[in-house]
Amino acid sequence: MDFDMLCKSILDIDPLVRFAGVCDHTGEIKHGGHANGIQNLLSADETKRSNLQALARWGLRNTLAPKIGYGRYSMTEYEKIKRITIPLKGEHLLLVTTEIRADHVKIIRAVLDLI
Repeated sequence: MDFDMLCKSILDIDPLVRFAGVCDHTGEIKHGGHANGIQNLLSADETKRSNLQALARWGLRNTLAPKIGYGRYSMTEYEKIKRITIPLKGEHLLLVTTEIRADHVKIIRAVLDLI
C-alpha cells in the first residue's frame, strides 16, 4: 500500500480533515502530514508520545480479538479535535485528525473504503 498516496487521498475527503499520517511501531510519523495552513497542536515529542500511547491501546484491544474480532478503527473526540486511529498491516497505525464539527462517520467510512 502506498501510504503517502493514502494520506493525500484522506486529506482530500473533507476540508475539515486536519491531518493524515502513518506511524510505525516507534511512534514516528513516516508518511503524510497536515492539510495546507494547519498548525500542529502538539510538539514533535508530544506527537510521538501520543502515537506510542495509541499503539499501546491497540495492543490492549487486540488481546480480546480472538473472542470479538480485531478492531477496525477508534475515534476519540477531544475539546479541540477529533482523532481517528486505524491499524494497518506491518505494525503501522493510520492517524487522522479533524476539526470538531467534522462528520467523523462519513470520514471514517471514506477512509475504510480507501484502505
